[in-house]
Amino acid sequence: MKGTVFYFLVFFGFFFSCSPSENHKTVVEAKDLHSLMQKVTDVTVHDIFSPPVASRVYVYPSIATYEVLALEDSSFRPLAGQLNGLQPIPAPKEANVNFKIAALYANYLTSKMLIFSEEKMEEWLTEWKSDLEKRGMSDDEWEASVNYAKTVHQHIVAWADEDNYKETRTMSKHPLSDKPHHWEPTPPAYMAAIEPHWNKIRPFVLDSANQFIPQPPYEFSMEESSPFYKELMEVYEVVKGVDKEKKEIASFWDCNPYVMNITGHVMFATKKITPGGHWMGITKIASVLDSADLMKSSYAYTKTSIALADGFISCWDEKYRSNLIRPETIINRKIDDDWTPTLQTPPFPEYTSGHSVISTAAANALTDVYGDNFSFVDSTEVKFGLPSREFNSFMEASQEAAISRLYGGIHYRRAIEEGIWQGQKVGDLIRKNIEFKNNNAIAEN
Repeated sequence: MKGTVFYFLVFFGFFFSCSPSENHKTVVEAKDLHSLMQKVTDVTVHDIFSPPVASRVYVYPSIATYEVLALEDSSFRPLAGQLNGLQPIPAPKEANVNFKIAALYANYLTSKMLIFSEEKMEEWLTEWKSDLEKRGMSDDEWEASVNYAKTVHQHIVAWADEDNYKETRTMSKHPLSDKPHHWEPTPPAYMAAIEPHWNKIRPFVLDSANQFIPQPPYEFSMEESSPFYKELMEVYEVVKGVDKEKKEIASFWDCNPYVMNITGHVMFATKKITPGGHWMGITKIASVLDSADLMKSSYAYTKTSIALADGFISCWDEKYRSNLIRPETIINRKIDDDWTPTLQTPPFPEYTSGHSVISTAAANALTDVYGDNFSFVDSTEVKFGLPSREFNSFMEASQEAAISRLYGGIHYRRAIEEGIWQGQKVGDLIRKNIEFKNNNAIAEN
């Protein structure tokens, strides 16, 4: 009789421990986050976001996801109190919240708010919810998780609203100058300079936009013995002699979201991924290759997106301080009016090289997560008609991204070298100042 009672109690306890309303949680996997982040990238391409603005689209949703997941996983530390102005997210009020569903739904809501084509994000949500229902998700679990996600979303949005982005939307355009070394609009669209006030955006880890000021560009001079003239002629000669491999490298890392094409009297745009979108794509590739779970994948996206966001703020601060003329403008004016760069010159000042800054910062972040000597095949640009490229490490990829700007004819070497320095400084600062891993919890386990 005692044995029968014992087994009954064991069964009774097991039955209620597995009650769907209490402990059973629908499984949410890293692939769900990857599909969401890919959708965000697809929408940023469709909506033609500039590189700096796209970095903002990635970072806030990524942080929303991470903060929710970190509440459940004690081996990771929340970023509240570590990032500028971020306060702790509210705790859930309902008992049956699935933190993983809430984390991705908070990401979805925040992403949807930051883009234009909301219907495309809604398409992702419809498919994802249907998939979760097939995995056994109950209506109560969904409702509780969504309610909590909305609370977190509102918290993140309130924080984002204080970053000066809205204020910069109404600020003045970049004024043109008659000084010979200052930036001018470039062909074929002769667009106005984008985001001249991006240095006013609140950084995430940087103390200020000008925390890491690179060495200034070489003094403008058309004297043949001057450093500036020599690096100008280097760009000229490299493009004239660019071979197939260098042209492929330049095209692979072009990442110009709005390339203008002219055929006769017809002008049309080709939409492409941004530099930040390329590195978020690499983050997905690395996470899948590592078989990283949802938490580790969120860690990778979040650290990389913070590096990208602060990298753009730091770089854009220097771009509009030095306001340096692009190679195309001065070469056409002074050396060869038939010369064209390998890549279309993007619409903002030359110094420093944005891809050099953000690629170095992002590569540092990914190295922190997945280690050095992490070999991978970068297929990010395949959907844009370009072949994959293989790399032995994230830093090797970032170095190729940097030098691609010389092969493309859109940057001087000094802008590349100082851009790498700038990106390294941003990456080092994030590594030293932001603790993602909870070492105490890891030691206890």
